Amino acid sequence: MSTQARRGNTRQRIQDVALELFSEQGYDKTSLREIAEKLEVTKAALYYHFKTKEDIVISLFQDLGRPIDELIAWAEGQPRTLETKQELIRRYSESLRSAEPLFRFMQENQAAVRDLSIGESFKSRMLTLFGLLREPDAELTDQVRCITALFSMHAGMFSMQNLEGDPEEKRKAILEVATELVTAANPPHRRPARPDSAQTVSP
Repeated sequence: MSTQARRGNTRQRIQDVALELFSEQGYDKTSLREIAEKLEVTKAALYYHFKTKEDIVISLFQDLGRPIDELIAWAEGQPRTLETKQELIRRYSESLRSAEPLFRFMQENQAAVRDLSIGESFKSRMLTLFGLLREPDAELTDQVRCITALFSMHAGMFSMQNLEGDPEEKRKAILEVATELVTAANPPHRRPARPDSAQTVSP
């Protein structure tokens, strides 16, 4: 969703401002009053949408979780081919387009994320994605490649901030590296045969 579209939605404006303050000041040091003042609304108006700071953070994870859950459902219905895994990474990259502020919050407020128990649901989704990328009999190095492919997309959102260049070009570069890792983790002799092929998989 574009920034302009988000500005027209009060709920999403609250989320954006809250994330900004959580990242600047820390989750524990930010109050609902400060969020309301930054938004130039009354605390009662803010309370209409969210009763607590925790409600705001949970809503953010739910918003991120929905497209990831849809992606998982799609991938589980596809053949376990390299093409499916490459498309999974591409679609995951798309789902992260607007999630940079949330990942910054997670990075800078790890204790709060643990205390709110929202980190567990996100971790569960990451493990499911990991399972869809790797083969059951994958060697340890290939498993590392798959998990690194996922987390390189998260880490890239922070590390690439210090590099010059167009944000979209940076995103494409991160996706290219993640795709290379997934491809390397699925060498030809370990890839399942295509559904329309009579080829057998080498042991």
